[in-house]
This record gives sequence, structure tokens and C-alpha cells, in this order.
Amino acid sequence: MDTEAADIKAIEQVVATVEATQRAKDAEGFLALFHPDALWTTGHGKVLTGFDAIAEFTRAVLPAAQSDGDVTYRVVHTQFLRPDVAAVKVRQVYHSAQGDSEGAPLYVMTRRDDGAWLLYVCQNTPVHTG
Repeated sequence: MDTEAADIKAIEQVVATVEATQRAKDAEGFLALFHPDALWTTGHGKVLTGFDAIAEFTRAVLPAAQSDGDVTYRVVHTQFLRPDVAAVKVRQVYHSAQGDSEGAPLYVMTRRDDGAWLLYVCQNTPVHTG
């Protein structure tokens, strides 16, 4: 497997872990995916700068999230900005008794020296239909 293909597979695994930790309401597992200097903008526009702010928010909201449904995440496009930096477009679908709703997150991820990919800059955007 070439380096780019291996990196894409590793990035897809990070996104799969985002899904798994969201489903499990596992705040610590989710937080392990972030770079210490990460920047996160929630689907409601709240800007969280740095790991501590992301951790405080996540620990407060994740345990109660998706209480009546489930969520799926799928990588739809990966663009390498440099060999160790990738922009990753994700399709996020929340499934609930009230119906499905969709998000379109953009993750800028960086690869550490050990090859692991981390979330560095993330924008979670709701998709409005109609």
C-alpha cells in the first residue's frame, strides 16, 4: 500500500472512531483524537479554542447527545494540503424518531511523527434542506 493510501485509511479510521465515540458517548475517547492546539467550531457556531475548551464542552454535552437516536459519519473527500496535513470532508447523519438530519463537517487533520492523524481544525456545519 502506498503512503497516500495508508494515510487515507488512517484518516478514515479516525472518522470511524469519531462515530464510535459519539455513539458510545465516550468523551475521553473522542478527546483523544484532538491535537492539543485544536480549534473546533460546533454546529451551532460556538468556537472552542484549544484542547481544554474542547474538553470542557465535550464532557458537558456528549453524555446527553443523541439520546433518542444514532449518528453515522462517512468520509466523502480527502485533500492533502501537505503530506502531513489533510482537509477531510465528512457526511454526518443523525437518525432519530423525528427523522434524519445531516451535517457536513470539515476536519483539517495533521499527522504526528509516529504516523497517527489528529483533528486540528474542525468546523461542524448543519445541512438545511428545502
